[in-house]
Amino acid sequence: MQMTTEEAFVKVLQRHGISHAFGIIGSAMMPISDLFPQAGITFWDCAHEGSAGMMADGFTRASGKMSMMIAQNGPGITNFVTAVKTAYWNHTPLLLVTPQAANKTIGQGGFQEVEQMALFRDMVAYQEEVRDPTRVAEVLTRVISKAKTLSGPAQLNIPRDYWTQIVDIEIPDPIEFERSPGGETSVARAAALLSEAKNPVILNGAGVVLSEGGIAASQALAERLDAPVCVGYQHNDAFPGSHPLFAGPLGYNGSKAAMELIKEADVVLALGTRLNPFSTLPGYGMEYWPADAKIIQVDINPDRIGLTKKVSVSIVGDAAKAANGILSQLSEDAGDAGRAERKNRIAEMKSRWAQQLSSMDHEDDDPGTSWNERARSAKPDWMSPRMAWRAIQAALPREAIISSDIGNNCAIGNAYPSFEKGRKYLAPGLFGPCGYGLPAIVGAKIACPDVPVVGFAGDGAFGIAVNELTAIGRGEWPGITQIVFRNYQWGAEKRNSTLWFDDNFVGTELDEEVSYAGIAKACGLKGVVARTMEELTEALNTAIKEQMENGTTTLIEAMLNQELGEPFRRDAMKKPVSVAGISADDMVPQDA
Repeated sequence: MQMTTEEAFVKVLQRHGISHAFGIIGSAMMPISDLFPQAGITFWDCAHEGSAGMMADGFTRASGKMSMMIAQNGPGITNFVTAVKTAYWNHTPLLLVTPQAANKTIGQGGFQEVEQMALFRDMVAYQEEVRDPTRVAEVLTRVISKAKTLSGPAQLNIPRDYWTQIVDIEIPDPIEFERSPGGETSVARAAALLSEAKNPVILNGAGVVLSEGGIAASQALAERLDAPVCVGYQHNDAFPGSHPLFAGPLGYNGSKAAMELIKEADVVLALGTRLNPFSTLPGYGMEYWPADAKIIQVDINPDRIGLTKKVSVSIVGDAAKAANGILSQLSEDAGDAGRAERKNRIAEMKSRWAQQLSSMDHEDDDPGTSWNERARSAKPDWMSPRMAWRAIQAALPREAIISSDIGNNCAIGNAYPSFEKGRKYLAPGLFGPCGYGLPAIVGAKIACPDVPVVGFAGDGAFGIAVNELTAIGRGEWPGITQIVFRNYQWGAEKRNSTLWFDDNFVGTELDEEVSYAGIAKACGLKGVVARTMEELTEALNTAIKEQMENGTTTLIEAMLNQELGEPFRRDAMKKPVSVAGISADDMVPQDA
């Protein structure tokens, strides 16, 4: 059938149900964007491509539906790099379309030219370039399939002069692969280990959320064994929060109950997780990873099994199917050994941690430092980060989707939120970009318009995405609620400065004259300042109500003292020593 290359491209998008695209308009993509309205594809034109990519990530993570990132060749495409790598480590299947400089002039150093395939080689799960206009539908179909199969962003690169060509082409059917339930032998070995375990523990990762029926399968297995279920760092939505077997998140600022329980494990089922380092680093001064436990690791990607921990049984497969296979092969008396004591221990640890968490108002100082004490003295009437999080919990709807940025105040909140369903907690993941919270929650709201959404960011990280306030107030954009923790500092770096650099605060201070609530108002949005727990709870209640009833976007600026929580990387930092010494007198002026 004859058609233009852009018609073929759009027809493939339609064949796969890809109806949302994020980016900034550019001439290199206009032949296809011109067809978007009549094709039923919505193009969300953002203020910056980096935020557009994070919106796409939020959209797909919240809905499970693929979305597309696209922009002008060269500088438009280079702005996607951070967002694409973020999606890679979030295991988000996205379509990255990168129009390339014209084929006939490439290599001449022309306008907006860069090697886009080389640029994304380490950022995507798969990439392919269209080599001939007649292959556009074939290549696009394969790239979409690879994104889904590999659960990550996949890139299609296409020279811009391949548009507006008439080709004889057939639109291929989508390429679908059935996910593996794991090898028969490895599943049987895993079932045997769990059947003999006296203290089995299940550790759920992102793969449980991404797998169809993954949470339900892990719940059935946990209930059969009466095994506590922990979740990995930033995956609080990988198990129902109200379930009596849910122990909470491991890793940075996680749940002490989860850490105590997995510390005692003799067998750990790591389900749908690559066992990333942040999910197993010591917390609260506790080395909790069970060094002598047998580890069963289930992951869809064989390259990630055994990468960070010694593994006894490796299962390459889908989390839900593997869990169901293990469940079907458990012995009749699996879980009976110590069952009553284990259930009591879970309840005891959860209760103890809940009481401790609810009573934690302030952050401790390390021996020899006093920043947090000074911060409280300087602003005795201001909220601490933990006060703010408790105020937020009082108003946050149980069904809400939330996003979190990277940074100290957001990290302090890791132990607080829990969820009844998956795809509710959008965190920046292990690439750790600043500026994720706002665009991700906008993408989630576009995907799930009937669900309340709340984004969180520290004031340093929010500054990277603040320009999106100029985009999201237009009539077609949905209303969202964004909380900015305002303490006028880059908190994670300042905490490092207090611990290892003798309070030498280089680059850590923010402008106290800036009002994010004021900027929101200037952009036609609602801006609110909250200075107390009561004001924050009330402001969040009102914002969510107006979001759902009127489509109102509200930015809440939560004013905090400058207390700082646990540093991100104690394991990677150490106090420097002076050997040769540095003096400003040694600076040699440059010639003009």
